[in-house]
Amino acid sequence: MAPKPKPKASAATPAISIEDLFTSLNRHIQRSKYDKSVKVSDQIIAAVPGDEDAIWCKVVALVKADSIEEALVAIKECSKKASVDLSFFKAYCLYRQNKLEEALESLKGREGSTESMLLESQILYRLGKMGASGDIYQKLQKSVVDSLEINLVAGLVSAGRTSEVQGTLDSLRVKATSSFELAYNTACSLIEREKYKDAEQLLLSARRIGQETLMEENLADDDVEIELAPIAVQIACVQQVNCNTQEAVASYTDLVKRNLADESSLAVAVNNLIALKGPKDVSDGLRKLDKLIEKSDGPQKFQLARGLDLKLSQKQREAIYTNRMLLLLHSNKMDQARELVGALPELFPGSLMPVLLQAAVHVRENKAAKAEEILGQYADKFPDRSKVTLLARAQVAAAAGHPQIAADSLVKIPDIQHKPATVATIVSLKERAGDTDGADAVFDFAIKWWSNAMTEDNKLNIIMQEAAAFKLRHGRKVDTARLYEQLVKIHGSIDALVGLIQTAADGDIEKAEAYEKQLKPLPGLKAIDVDSLEKTSGAKHAEKGPNAGAIETYEAKSKDKAKKKRKRKPKYPKGFNPANPGPPPDPERWLPKRERSSYRPKRKDKRAAQIRGSQGAVAKEAASSSDTKSNQQRSLSECRQCAIKGFIQIFKEEIEEVIQQITYVSLSVFLWILFA
Repeated sequence: MAPKPKPKASAATPAISIEDLFTSLNRHIQRSKYDKSVKVSDQIIAAVPGDEDAIWCKVVALVKADSIEEALVAIKECSKKASVDLSFFKAYCLYRQNKLEEALESLKGREGSTESMLLESQILYRLGKMGASGDIYQKLQKSVVDSLEINLVAGLVSAGRTSEVQGTLDSLRVKATSSFELAYNTACSLIEREKYKDAEQLLLSARRIGQETLMEENLADDDVEIELAPIAVQIACVQQVNCNTQEAVASYTDLVKRNLADESSLAVAVNNLIALKGPKDVSDGLRKLDKLIEKSDGPQKFQLARGLDLKLSQKQREAIYTNRMLLLLHSNKMDQARELVGALPELFPGSLMPVLLQAAVHVRENKAAKAEEILGQYADKFPDRSKVTLLARAQVAAAAGHPQIAADSLVKIPDIQHKPATVATIVSLKERAGDTDGADAVFDFAIKWWSNAMTEDNKLNIIMQEAAAFKLRHGRKVDTARLYEQLVKIHGSIDALVGLIQTAADGDIEKAEAYEKQLKPLPGLKAIDVDSLEKTSGAKHAEKGPNAGAIETYEAKSKDKAKKKRKRKPKYPKGFNPANPGPPPDPERWLPKRERSSYRPKRKDKRAAQIRGSQGAVAKEAASSSDTKSNQQRSLSECRQCAIKGFIQIFKEEIEEVIQQITYVSLSVFLWILFA
């Protein structure tokens, strides 16, 4: 049988034309079907290797599909096969992966194009280089960029150049209320300039404009609230700064409960609410912050949840970690506190806050010397940022009974050491340390500074008065007389004149008599019988009336003999027999049980010794050691004790200045309880 003939080969499938492939690609792009767009792009590249349009479409489709790693691989492969410049796409993909330094490197050579400059400004903004980011936006003013003024104002505010915002808006001929985004950013600039009432009014206008704009776009009510959540948080922050605590708490609580906000705004609201409550509800604050902070096994132990590391600025992230550290200290969870504080320097290199928190942990563990060492090392390493660090070191040292270290820390702050409160504090600390010569040198420096100062509110008179009293107290009568003489010549002070006469009377009688003539005579002085006056115990208070100017003469009167008091039998308690009184009563019966010598605790407390008392109080051991000082160190006068209080007030004011610097990002931190 003859073999069957083989069937003829079917005709080849007709190839799809490039035009049809691009038509299909365009259709998929319009329908946001990015996976199919990538497949069609691959077909075009296979048919026409090196087609720039197909390569760009593939990369963009991968980026839009959030396949950033695959987009980088495609960029690398296409760059080898075709001479297509994909550096901008590579930089954007690296930016999405938060590889900011590599992204900047990829943009080199493309600085002239508008899109590259916009991307570069965003990368610099993410790196915290606000000034450089703002400069790029100013260069783009001549370019046609949509909503350029919104990002330009945001860059100026972040760079600390809020004074230029209004001038920039005038040059662009744009009103702050032209859009709700611009109104919000302009309000932030007013907050930085501490114009809180104007900022609140502009924020309210921004919310009203935003509601009208978004409702015209037919957005749902919940979507409108999510879009306007940053404005709501910022309004609450202004209320918080204006001490409208109840309104701020209500606003934050409403935002958190309704959960109608973007992730970053919600995180800010949670943080601010915790900052307002402070240590009142530590467990609730820790529970809320634990939802924002995640712990991982990678090289970076801690990170913020839900991608907040990329959405929040460095100041915002640092404030959240700081609040959690403070809550851990208040709840006495020292193991977790040590673990977190050890990771903060890596998260925020060069920042001041991790150093302060490390010192706070050591203070809580009664390791004041270690805290002083850490703060001192940071001050030496970063002298331009050492003011707050030195103030913290001085407070820790003063509370720990190290007055010399505290005084040396304050002396290293040049812009406050001439102020009366600081001078009084340093002098008091040096006296406690027994450094009289050093205290004297502090007064001499302050007198020299105020003598050369050209200010309306000159404190030279006050400083010279206190210096003279100090020198007189320590037996330096020559210097005291010189200061009093200067005060008399410059200010004509009666108190200084009296002090000068008293001081000069010991060594220079002629000078004392010469200045004594400048004293005004007292009325009725000639009518006093000096001999009779010396025999009396003192003068009586002069009463007002017709005889107010008259001075009475006193005569010595013999005292009548005291009448003999009749002895009465002592009254004993019921049932008490004086003949057999029994054992004597416990002399410690009036003391609390905890302070009696017979008291024994039920169990040994393995935790660090708790410091009881008001803020700034020291442990009993430190107090007992300070009692062994000399009588001169123990007998501090009231003015010097007030000086210590004045120093603590200075530290609080400096810390409050640091807190106010975080206002723009709408985060506040209760740092004033850091070393409590």
